[in-house]
Amino acid sequence: MPAVPADLCIEARWIVPLCARGRVLENHALVVRDGRILDVLPSADALDRYAATVVTRRAAHLLMPGMINAHTQAASSLFRGLSAPPPASLERNFVGPEFVYDGALCAIAEMLISGITCFGDRYRHPGAAAKAAAESGMRAVIGLPVSETGSPAEGLSVRDEYSAHPSISTVFAPGAPDTMSDAAFARLATLADELDAGIVIDVNSSADAIARCVAQHGMRPIERLWRLGLLTPALNAVYMTHATPADIELAQRTGISISLGATSSLNLGHQMPPVAALFASGMRLGLGTGVGPCSSQNVWAEMKLIALTAADFAWDALTLATRGGAAVLGLDADVGTLEPGKWADLCCVDMRGPAVQPLSDPVTQLVFCGGRDMVSDVWVAGRHLLADRELTRLDWASVAARAYLWAARIAESESHA
Repeated sequence: MPAVPADLCIEARWIVPLCARGRVLENHALVVRDGRILDVLPSADALDRYAATVVTRRAAHLLMPGMINAHTQAASSLFRGLSAPPPASLERNFVGPEFVYDGALCAIAEMLISGITCFGDRYRHPGAAAKAAAESGMRAVIGLPVSETGSPAEGLSVRDEYSAHPSISTVFAPGAPDTMSDAAFARLATLADELDAGIVIDVNSSADAIARCVAQHGMRPIERLWRLGLLTPALNAVYMTHATPADIELAQRTGISISLGATSSLNLGHQMPPVAALFASGMRLGLGTGVGPCSSQNVWAEMKLIALTAADFAWDALTLATRGGAAVLGLDADVGTLEPGKWADLCCVDMRGPAVQPLSDPVTQLVFCGGRDMVSDVWVAGRHLLADRELTRLDWASVAARAYLWAARIAESESHA
């Protein structure tokens, strides 16, 4: 029988498909054609069955699904180094389409070297963020801002522009529950239902946010969203750091998903989410880096922090960082696990370093002892965007130069404030 043509064959010491807990494949290969996974099989069989244009051998590496940053404000990476979240005046003076485009590229470069293949973004000028993601080959779910009085025209225009794009999708991103009226939420619910669109929103993110909502509306944010008809499987609740057992029961009953952001919550002076209780609920959970004065696109740190909150949590934490994020973003039919038919969004990790030696349990040691410095290769839809730790598509020198120019302008503005 003639060999089946393929575009790419990756041979790895270990492959962790994350289709089932505890499954680790040794000396297997993953075969790609037209950007999607064609097969996962023993390396010896792959050589006999497939004729790949490119064969990449990673003899001491672990191949797994690409990590997913379920919520971030990518462009705000240009404000990194400020002692506090940027004041409204600074954002008003600097945050235009060019700023968002450059900032998103800077964040995407950081994500790629960290093994992240997909991110969910919420910030101003969504068209600029979508453009940066599309040009860099990254997969992204772009939040379309919704305010109390603003027009949704810009967001709908971005939605239309990328409606057929294979790696860019959109959701609505309203303000926090205590900043939006019942009427504004009702309009959003109707629009999202008509367009079959998702919604991403901060829920129970802090004690102050809850107190404001109770003072204004007589109920906690999650209960208010439920009464307004917004708690559906299309809603992605971000943070949920202050979730009571009643909040978790309501979230579980309505089928919403939750994006945890432990590091961001702690950076902003809030508490850790009740991870064990949320995971026990069986809800769709993902991890995000969020936003804060020490913001970073480091899902590894999020994963490790989550893993440390419960015993024997390594597999669960790795799931949240991959297939969990895909489910939260509504992409689990296409990414998040290594199965035939899904996009070849892949992260390859070098397991030879001293941090994970002596190696006896690859997944546990990866989660508790590994880090983004071990990422060697990243593919998105079969495109090799990070090869032997080198970015192949992004011109980092150019991106960094523009980032430094923004930093200088921001520093000058602060010196005259």
